[in-house]
Amino acid sequence: MKIKKLIAALVLTGGLVTAAQATPITGFIQFAGSVRFDTTSLATATRVDTWFDVFGNAGFSNVTAGSTGAFGAIPAGTQAKMGTPYIFNPSTPTPALWSVGGFTFNLLSSTLMIQTATQLTIEGACIVSGNGFTPTNMTWMFTTQNSSGVDQAMFSFSANSNSVGAVPDSGTTMSLLGIGLIGLELARRKLAKA
Repeated sequence: MKIKKLIAALVLTGGLVTAAQATPITGFIQFAGSVRFDTTSLATATRVDTWFDVFGNAGFSNVTAGSTGAFGAIPAGTQAKMGTPYIFNPSTPTPALWSVGGFTFNLLSSTLMIQTATQLTIEGACIVSGNGFTPTNMTWMFTTQNSSGVDQAMFSFSANSNSVGAVPDSGTTMSLLGIGLIGLELARRKLAKA
């Protein structure tokens, strides 16, 4: 009888630990549209003041074809809400830089890779969350070319979760493990008295 109770306690503990495992977001998503910078020269731009989807709607962009993984169910052309201002020089964290399909992209940092009069390339790190997944660290890239002194420039923006992991869960896993171990100890004490 003691062995059956011990096995039951172990199964319960195993269930608690399994429930604590994280499900990170995996996959790739890309957006397109146009932007209005704080200046008409890419060489001196420091921020995006307004995003436009491919139909010219301010405050949005569009998901392009080719999304994979957790983003794969978001159809190409879906409108994504874009946050402003997006300040990239100096690098400024931006909560909810984009959100679409139940996912939200929280910008952590930007690094200017190329900034000339004809090209702007920015890389960075972010946390994407949503749809019951564990908030996940991702890498991202923003590019635009040849603004030619006009008010708006075409852009592409992509986020990729390959080779990066889930954000630490602030101790939830350890708490559940501790609860499981306490339950195991209580079961051991109860068996010792029986």
